[in-house]
Amino acid sequence: MPLKLEPVQSRSRPTTSYEEAFADELESIYGRGVHDLAGVVAALNETGVRPANGADWTEESFTREIARLGAKED
Repeated sequence: MPLKLEPVQSRSRPTTSYEEAFADELESIYGRGVHDLAGVVAALNETGVRPANGADWTEESFTREIARLGAKED
């Protein structure tokens, strides 16, 4: 049986444009070799993708957002 990678296969709804933009930016950041939390946060702040409140990313807001997006949907 061939494996098929579907990053959002556990989602019960389509991804939002924000989620897609956030994922694209993270992929780009990781692709540049940035893997530490402080570096990822700094790189995100150079993009147009912002947290819901529109403020700059912090390590806390990034960690909270990743946990929210990764939470199991009921």
